[in-house]
Formats: sequence, structure tokens, C-alpha cells
Amino acid sequence: MTPADAKKKISTLREKIARHDELYYRNAKPEIADFDYDALKRELADLEAKFPEFATQESPTEKVGDDRLASFTQYRHRARMQSLDNTYSEQEFREFHQRLVKLFNREELAYVIEPKVDGLAVSVTYEHGKLVRAVTRGNGEEGDDVTENAKTIHSLPRELKASKHAPIPDVIEIRGEIYLTTEEFQRINKEREEAGEELYANPRNLASGTIKQLDTKEVAKRKLEIVLYGVGFCEPAVADKQSGYHALVKQWGLPTVERYWCATGIDAAWAAVNELDKLRHSFAYATDGAVVKLDDFRLQREAGSTSKAPRWAIAYKFAAERAETRIKAITVQVGRTGVLTPVAELEPVLLAGTTVQRATLHNKDEIARKDIRIGDYVLVEKAGEIIPAVIEVNLKRRTPSCEPYQFPKKCPVCETPVVQLEGEVAMRCPNLSCPTQVRRRLGHFVSKGALDIDGLGGAMIDDLVEKGWVKEMPDLFRLKRDDLLTLGKNVGKSTDNLLAAIETAKTRELWRVIHGLGIPHVGVAASKDLAAHFRDLEKLADAKMEDFIANKTVVIAGIGETMAAAIVGFFAEPRNRAVVTELLEIGVKPQAPAAKAAGGSTVFAGKTFVLTGTLPTMTRDEAAEKIEAAGGKVSGSVSKKTSYVLAGAEAGSKLEKAKELGVAVIDEVEFVRMLNA
Repeated sequence: MTPADAKKKISTLREKIARHDELYYRNAKPEIADFDYDALKRELADLEAKFPEFATQESPTEKVGDDRLASFTQYRHRARMQSLDNTYSEQEFREFHQRLVKLFNREELAYVIEPKVDGLAVSVTYEHGKLVRAVTRGNGEEGDDVTENAKTIHSLPRELKASKHAPIPDVIEIRGEIYLTTEEFQRINKEREEAGEELYANPRNLASGTIKQLDTKEVAKRKLEIVLYGVGFCEPAVADKQSGYHALVKQWGLPTVERYWCATGIDAAWAAVNELDKLRHSFAYATDGAVVKLDDFRLQREAGSTSKAPRWAIAYKFAAERAETRIKAITVQVGRTGVLTPVAELEPVLLAGTTVQRATLHNKDEIARKDIRIGDYVLVEKAGEIIPAVIEVNLKRRTPSCEPYQFPKKCPVCETPVVQLEGEVAMRCPNLSCPTQVRRRLGHFVSKGALDIDGLGGAMIDDLVEKGWVKEMPDLFRLKRDDLLTLGKNVGKSTDNLLAAIETAKTRELWRVIHGLGIPHVGVAASKDLAAHFRDLEKLADAKMEDFIANKTVVIAGIGETMAAAIVGFFAEPRNRAVVTELLEIGVKPQAPAAKAAGGSTVFAGKTFVLTGTLPTMTRDEAAEKIEAAGGKVSGSVSKKTSYVLAGAEAGSKLEKAKELGVAVIDEVEFVRMLNA
């Protein structure tokens, strides 16, 4: 390569990397996998080394990716916050060790090996033991002040625990990652799928986007977690080794890595990395690698740093498991809100222990950007090791029969021309009478989390919509016995049971009706907050923005500006308002929550419960209602602040987490005894 060619290539690579940095750090919407991004930076670093005349301190190889946003206040780190050098190669991992061996003239160096949590880097400052600030890495020198959002993380204490064996420094910056558990990520995506909204790609992107929300109430709903393991500025010094620092962090009451390894020598360190690789799938969060650090802080200081990364640490990244298969077809799903989501139908392939036959293609733009065609051989990986996604096309295996995919101009269900709303990537079917949208709206309306109408399963709803008997929610309450009896033989009893269940649903709790309407962004918790505040469906439908946000102040705890705008916009649609009017006219009388009487049960006041498994005589929803009626709260995840885990048969990972954290575990018998105490 000539110098002129090198200069041109370097410039191109820098532009590409700058674009991907913007997408990854500021937008939390990367377009390429970590491996491919790292390959671009490696290629650039190699060229800069070969042609040093084109090297510059402004190159992305010399700088930390910058996550700062103009909407946040910036705060300067007392000690620079760096990135880590990455490798996917055992040889490079061993070369890292040899550089340190040469520097210190000793072979048997002691290391600490930690899981590399796939989240957003953050620095948390405590002064005299009290939490004062949380700041993102930013450009390494200063980052965004996200203190108020970080305070919504239940596992992050406002004050450190002092003890004789764990002295608290006057000032300390503690480094770590903000992340989402796999369970919480799946919960959020399930809600979006039910709402017909585009799914989030992976937990890291969602955690990063969440902590940069301007509405703290919205942040709190996503149950972020934090793990702390590194030290920045510290005065006075409290530890001389990384292993000792881990022990201090735990004694202070901070959430730290659940497992780390101490190893002497590179062979033992490599063995620990491989052991971590085998264990990581059992963790509650995504782990994309192992971080290997010199244990001794004095040696760390002697080793020093480059402009962007310490010389005494390296991240060995586990290559995401990928598989090659062929796209047989591209289908389009229509969501409850009309969003069209393309899906690749694949020849079955084994990936990360499961057989994958479908993979999300996200949207029209993503298909065009990757030039994905039916018949193409593609690489598939599980994004964040959770959702199968098409990463790239194997162009070497493309044949002339693989023609560019034409995104449908009409809804594949009702043939209504699709539209693209301003500011949205998604294509939508605007026809609210589209049979698939109707089916999904009805399915949500009658689900256990809404009106809970027993007997109205997917097959029954399909029949009702196909025959034209049900076109909107109120039509369910107009069903006739004689019509239902024509759906099959010997259906008299089931028909009577269904009609009885529908009649009972007319007096369901108000929050269930609110949730069942399918208002964007409004889940179960928000529905209960709205029911408690408005106590009447019509009053909610008549609400204006000032009823939610008055003088820039949130009126209803948990209902921020984004959700408020969605609620007002939903009821401003004539069709949605007509549904509410029809429901009330046909005899639906939602029950407002009972006012808490003086002297009412507060046996669970201040207590937080997590429910898991199958209870003998009541559903988990029924147990949750009893807990809330007695003043308690129900959470979806176990933390140190959980008071009790109510466990039934076939309890899963929540039970194991409770045992690990020492949280009290009770069964239904003990629960009823406590309730009646």
C-alpha cells in the first residue's frame, strides 16, 4: 500500500468508526456487532502503526468513545476514566502477559479475573460515605451527570456501611456498569410485543438508552441494576490489591460481581477465563467477556496507561456464537398498533444450544442497509445472547435468484396502503379494523393482565373476528348465545360459561380496563396509578396534559411527560374515545380501587414481595392483590431490598437469587398466616 492509499484508507476508517461511535455511545443503537467494530479499530491501528506520519492524537484509536449528550450536565472525573484494550485471541492474551513479564522481570504475576458485564460504564462518588454523584464515562475526562436516574436503582445504597474492617474514605469514585437483567429485558420486550411496538435489540442498548432518559419516572419503571468493581480517585487509599478492594466494596453494602477469580501466572489466568466462559450463561445478566487485571495496585501504577487504556488490564471478549443458514422467506407481522415487523424465516440451525428458525429483521431500513434478500445465506447470532438476529449476508454464496426484497406497500392482512409516521422508522397499517390488529387488541383486552375473561383464547377470538361478530372491544359484550352455539357441537355449557365470564368482566377493577385498552407505554403499574388517581374511566379520558404535568411538576407519581402525552393522544383519537363511550353505554362499570379506610390492614406496609412458582390455592395475581391491599409492594426481581420471596412449585432463578442474597423465602401457608396476623 502506498502512503497515498494508506492516507485515504485511514481517513475512510476514521469516518466509519466515528459514525459507529455516535450510534453506539450517544444513540444506543449500534448497526454492527462488537466484533466487527473492533475489527475496524484494529485495522486502523495497524495502518497508523505502519504509516506513523498519519497518526494523530485525535484518532479514535487514541480516544475513549464519548457518550455525552447536550441535554445533560457534564461533570469532571477526579481520576480519568479509561476504556480497556480488547482481544479475541488467546495468543494476544498471552502477549499481554509477556509485556508485563518484561516490564517487571517476573513470570508469576498475580491477576484478578472478573466477568465483563455488558452495560454502560459509570462512576459513582461517595463523600464521607454518602452518595453524591453518578457520572457516565463520557470522553474519559468528563461525563454526563445521571445522579437522579441512578438513584432509581434499588441496589445502589445512598450511604456506605461502615465497619472496623471496612474503613470508608473521605472521597471515593467507584467504577462499574449499569445494566439490565435478562429477565427484565425480556419483560420489557414482551410488553412492547403485546403493544405491537418494535423490540429492543439487546440489554446493553436498552440500559444505555434508559439511563440517559430525561424523565426519572420512566427510568424507574425499567428496573436498572448496577455492579461496582473498580476504583478511581480515592482519598485516603483503602486497599492495595484489586482482590482486597472487592471485599471492601461488598462490606460497604455495594453490589459487586457475584464471582471473580484470583490466579497467578498466565496459564492459571487463562484457565479462569475458560471457566468463566462455561459459567456465564447462568448469570442473570449478559456477560460478553472476561476482564483480567493485575491484582497489585502498586504494579498497576508502575505499568501505567496509554491515552485510552491501562497497560495492566485487558478484556478478553468471547466471540458471539454465530451460525450460517439460508433465508427461506421474509414474512411481515402486524402488531396491535399496526406496526409491520419483518421476520426472516430460516432453514433451522443450532445456535447457542437452541434451534433457531426465525430471526428479527427489525424494520424496512435495516433490510435495505444490510441488503438482505430471500435465498441469501446469512450469519445469525443471538443479540445479547437472547434474540436471534441476522448479522450479515454471505455475499460469496449469493446467486442471481436472490433478488432485493421489496417491503410491502400494503398491509399483508387487509391490503390497506402502509404509512410511515413522521419521526418513525416503522411502517404501519393505519387501518384500525385490520383483522390482525383487531385480534391482537382483543387478545390483550381479555388477557389475564387485563379483563381476564376465561374462555376467550386465541382460537375463539379468531372465530369471532372471522365471522364479523366482534370488530371492537364493546362487541364482546354484545355476543348472542344462539350465535355462539353454532361454533361447534355440544358447546352449550362452554357457551354459558363464556357468557357468564363476559358478564362478570363488566365489573372488573378499573385498572384492568385501563390496561386492557392498550394505551402506549401504560403497563399494569401505571394503570393502577391512574385508577387510584382518577377513579373513573371518563375522567381519565377527559384528562389534559395539565392534569399530569402542572408547572413542570409530575402530578401522579410514576406518570411522566412521555406517558402523559401518550395517554392524552390516545383518548384524543375519536375511535378510541368512542370505544370508551360504548363500553360504558353497554353496561361496563369498572370498579375504582377501594379507599383505604383508617385502621385498614397495613400488615405488609413497607414490605416488598417477589412471587415465583405456582401457588397451591391462589394465582400469583391474587396473591399480589392481597399484598397490595395490605400495604405491601410487589416487584418482578429479587434484590437486597426484597423483604420476602413467596415461592410455589417449580420456582426458578428468583428462588436461587433469594437464597444467595439471604432474602426470606416463604410458602403460601406462611403467607396466609402473616396476612391474617
